[in-house]
Amino acid sequence: MVRIPDAKVALSTASVYPESTATAFEIAARLGYDGVEVMVWTDPVSQDIEALRRLSDHHGVPILAVHAPCLLITQRVWSTDPWVKLQRARAAAEKLGASTVVVHPPFRWQRQYARDFVEGIWRMADETDVRFAVENMYPWRYRDREMLAYAPDWDVTKDDYRHFTLDLSHTATARNDALEMAGRMGDRLGHVHLADGNGSAKDEHLVPGRGSQPCAALLEGLAGSAFDGHVVIEVNTRRAMSAAEREADLAEALAFTRLHLASSATGTGSPSAAPGTPSSSAGARRP
Repeated sequence: MVRIPDAKVALSTASVYPESTATAFEIAARLGYDGVEVMVWTDPVSQDIEALRRLSDHHGVPILAVHAPCLLITQRVWSTDPWVKLQRARAAAEKLGASTVVVHPPFRWQRQYARDFVEGIWRMADETDVRFAVENMYPWRYRDREMLAYAPDWDVTKDDYRHFTLDLSHTATARNDALEMAGRMGDRLGHVHLADGNGSAKDEHLVPGRGSQPCAALLEGLAGSAFDGHVVIEVNTRRAMSAAEREADLAEALAFTRLHLASSATGTGSPSAAPGTPSSSAGARRP
């Protein structure tokens, strides 16, 4: 017997870059994804709630998550004030029916934002049913030098958040043990960005199964636990030589995820070791 969790498998609109947000909805519908995560970036459609609603309705593909514009290239998208960005991301999620806002920890040079970030995320999370899921990042490396670009820390498990996003391309770049990090996140693991990597200083976002990350083991652990978030395919298809090759990569990623997002009905291994179980939760919870 096989148990399939309630987690939905979504396609990040970033996975079709340099194609458009609209293209991501088309591909998600054609391949049978359960929904999309909208990466809010320089594509005007990604910033337009009504345009996104029309795409969702037209293709019959729900928007499950909104990724706030936290990248270097989106510093001026939806304001230069990072708190305004998060307020707009929350409003978009609420209007579009998305359950999650994904947010990166601040850049170190955003000093005031970084100082207030942990408390501010808690305040915002208390004002809505939308989850603010803070994503693990990585140190920036060049040759043998390392720069700590994020504050309070790129390892978000060192701080107290209600929900986390676990990104396996980022664990590869950080040279972290992804399963151990999932264990530290415990039942606060609310969202997954599924991709692969080989430990390069570049954030590779390979198709799952093409790198060294324990993608299959993580998915099987989630299937055997109480995980109730979404699994989002966030891969890099920029090197695809054609639209057909890009779509084949995204179909492979979906098949891999659905195959492994299942487990024996009796479970595998110790329940306390399964990512997302309360017994593996790390850190104090706020009341």
